Amino acid sequence: MDLINRSEEKLAPTVKLTDKQAKLIEQIISFIRRHEKHDFPAVFVLSGDAGSGKSVVLSHLFFRLQQAAREKFGSLAGSRNYFLVNHPELLKVYRNIAGHYPQLLKKDFQRPTTFINRLSKEGRTADAVIIDEAHLLLSRSDPYNNFTADNQLAEILKLAKVIVLVFDSRQVIKTKDYWTERRLLDVISAYPKQVVHLKEQFRMQAGSDLLDWINSFTKDRRLLPIQADFRQGFDFRIFADAEQMREMIVAKNQLVGLSRIVSTTGYASLLDGEKHYIQEGDFCMPWDQYNYQSIPWAEIPETVNEVGSVYTCQGFDLNYVGLILGPPIYLQEQNHIAVDLTKVTSKEAFQQRKDLVDQQAFQRVKESLVLNTVNILMKRGIKGLYIFAHDQTLRQRLIADYDRSVADV
Repeated sequence: MDLINRSEEKLAPTVKLTDKQAKLIEQIISFIRRHEKHDFPAVFVLSGDAGSGKSVVLSHLFFRLQQAAREKFGSLAGSRNYFLVNHPELLKVYRNIAGHYPQLLKKDFQRPTTFINRLSKEGRTADAVIIDEAHLLLSRSDPYNNFTADNQLAEILKLAKVIVLVFDSRQVIKTKDYWTERRLLDVISAYPKQVVHLKEQFRMQAGSDLLDWINSFTKDRRLLPIQADFRQGFDFRIFADAEQMREMIVAKNQLVGLSRIVSTTGYASLLDGEKHYIQEGDFCMPWDQYNYQSIPWAEIPETVNEVGSVYTCQGFDLNYVGLILGPPIYLQEQNHIAVDLTKVTSKEAFQQRKDLVDQQAFQRVKESLVLNTVNILMKRGIKGLYIFAHDQTLRQRLIADYDRSVADV
């Protein structure tokens, strides 16, 4: 794997920051110093869209904290700090980073459940807790994953003096970690807090018009016209044939690496150790397999021959992404994007919740979770985004719009 394509290189604490990011880290450290001596927790929230540089800020911040904690003198000397992430693939990246810096230990990086259960059992507390992808924290009990309380953030608040977390409600993908900004603010309402929203886009080399198109598709459920300027500095294409899209992704992978096919739900996928395939015409590829390696799925060369899911790709950069919009995503009426929940195959994403008893409301939540996965997958590519839609009406409309935009150049 070329160094420039490795996630641990992109998140390393040596990556050059923008002036705004550097000032933000100083702001957070000042916040931690102000609140570390209090007997009640304080919370610093970084919100922002996918690709807005949240994880880079956290990586640099934690390095600074641990550097200060392991010195003999200073206000943060001897402090007990932890970095939590509920995404197993992303946890691998942070632990790999720790192996290169004496200031960082692999045990500093933990899953939230492990942290909560261990500190609660031992009667210990932490000084600062950094949480990446906090929208993946469990917001209901999950005995299967050894979490029996009601809310992971509420439990972490009992164990830490200062919490710094990143949050994006549009990256919530399961009901067991269902969050909205309102729910987050309710949980932390009793504590001192500061909220900063990051607006810059650091991942996609795309213009604001394409980002607006994606946000309209995945949030407002409206299909806007495709514009010719979507392709200025960014390779945006619509495909009528999924196999042709795969061939293009393979070519890009040979050229620059880190190019993968990904897909939404809608195709058979069982956790039974067997391969399950996505088939669209001449296209036939297996879903990603459980990754037992320490290397993230997207960085394993052989995975160019698999279809990535939101569970393996969330939080990661790809150079080019070929996205299959599966059967649940369809075009209703002229411009309305709709979700057919009867065609969703990842049923484990929709576990019932006691606080979502209204079935119509629960229906809307589930639809939004499906569209959140589309939003996440559409924003994986640094250099390019290719799309194939299973729904014939949506596919034909996208192709017609795309062909018109090409003719307008």
